[in-house]
Amino acid sequence: MMHPNTPADSQLGRETAYPAHYDPALLFPIPRSAARAEIGIAGDALPFAGHDRWHAYEISWLDARGKPVVATATFTVPADSPNLIESKSLKLYLNSLNGERVADVASLQARIEADLSRVAGAPVAMTLGLPPMAEDDEAQCIDDMEVDVIAYGPPDAAHLVADPADLTEEALFTRLLKSNCPVTGQPDWATLHLTYRGPRIDRAGLLRYIASFRDHREFHEQCVERIFSEVSARCASQWLSVEARYTRRGGLDINPWRATPGTPAPPARRDPRQ
Repeated sequence: MMHPNTPADSQLGRETAYPAHYDPALLFPIPRSAARAEIGIAGDALPFAGHDRWHAYEISWLDARGKPVVATATFTVPADSPNLIESKSLKLYLNSLNGERVADVASLQARIEADLSRVAGAPVAMTLGLPPMAEDDEAQCIDDMEVDVIAYGPPDAAHLVADPADLTEEALFTRLLKSNCPVTGQPDWATLHLTYRGPRIDRAGLLRYIASFRDHREFHEQCVERIFSEVSARCASQWLSVEARYTRRGGLDINPWRATPGTPAPPARRDPRQ
């Protein structure tokens, strides 16, 4: 019986020869189940809906006559897929298309969607182009608060408190989310958007909680699921939406979104740091 893929089995942190030919076998799935079990999620009954939206800035292939074509693209992986796709493997896979002749854009899109869907274990959608840059909205930034922070990991949900006597609906964001790759230790930076209805969340506690991810090693998608689960449990939100817009690495950025089932997805936007 084959053991499930783990981060240690991936190409992360290894010297890698870039592929000269199209190779879908480069794509590396990592089961979501192990990280979910760590935060008390077991089985297929997920407490959230959502997706992982990838922005790809470096896609190229050859047209039918051999002329290079360049493009950008957006991939959407459903949160209920059994696997996430490891980022370096996606980068290598996309680079394997650099010398591939493709009849037309529709053929390329169908091929990529089929390859990513096979690895994720659920339908993955691809569109050419990128979402627009984010515009100012009514979300309130919590970064200028004067707070003392003394702990930077592991994530400490004890910082999260809410006032059950003060019900509200509000949208908050912070640019201070940082976590680290679980394999290489490289820093991952993100702007976190949190929208909810329910007991008012103490902003100082929320900021300390976000800061406690600073030395934590976990994939982007797993961090967002942890934040959703712990805020929801500790603050008794009636509904909650959490989106992290991570900065680019290797021509890719990842934007996981998790929310109470039935919550509309936020508009697809890119953060100024992306």
